[in-house]
Amino acid sequence: MQSILIKDTTREERAKIVSEALGGCGSCDGCGACGQADMYEAYINGEKEIKDINMEYRARYVH
Repeated sequence: MQSILIKDTTREERAKIVSEALGGCGSCDGCGACGQADMYEAYINGEKEIKDINMEYRARYVH
């Protein structure tokens, strides 16, 4: 498996990783993946690792 870390990927590769992981097709046909992809914009832009975004999201629901 290829690394998905920011240091090992380009912006285009990160966008593709997110799109494929969410099952989005890129046509914005209302499947819902586009709204979820917004959550990962910081990863796509190289600002925050995907694992950190996921941990922050999950932390909101842990009591």
